[in-house]
Amino acid sequence: MVDAGKTVRSGLVAAGVVLSSLVLPSAASAQSAGRPKPSEQVWVAASPPPGGISWAVLESTREIQRQKDGVTLSKPAFSPKVKALAAKRIKVSGYVMPLQNSARQTHFVLLAYPPDCPYHLNPAPTQFIEVRTSTPISVKAGVQSFEGQLVLGGQDESGIFYRLNTSREL
Repeated sequence: MVDAGKTVRSGLVAAGVVLSSLVLPSAASAQSAGRPKPSEQVWVAASPPPGGISWAVLESTREIQRQKDGVTLSKPAFSPKVKALAAKRIKVSGYVMPLQNSARQTHFVLLAYPPDCPYHLNPAPTQFIEVRTSTPISVKAGVQSFEGQLVLGGQDESGIFYRLNTSREL
């Protein structure tokens, strides 16, 4: 049986390795090109799609951590607003981090914040959703929106609080 938590964590680590090998433009060249300064574009959650859920709602879940044999384990204490979304179809936007070695994805992580910096690829469990789509999607630069059934998890201390099943791109 495949451990989904290990798959997602492995995907996050692999993405960090890939991103850290990229040559990023200097801050001066980014500013001269009319782009926002790095401090302006990092740590701004994706805006919700029309009728969608804000990342602020998902981030209202409290993370309970404990140490076991030098490993940090975490589980959620869901807020009432999040509990009310359990098993419902929701819409959410974010940044796609692929988990498959393919241009088209059916299993990926949707991040609340842009993965602009290889040193900040450790999102909290409230800042990402493991997504499975029924048909493959193309990974694009920037924000993508999805609709699917929200599954609340994490009681197994895997660190994966949210899953979006039977999803489709909006």
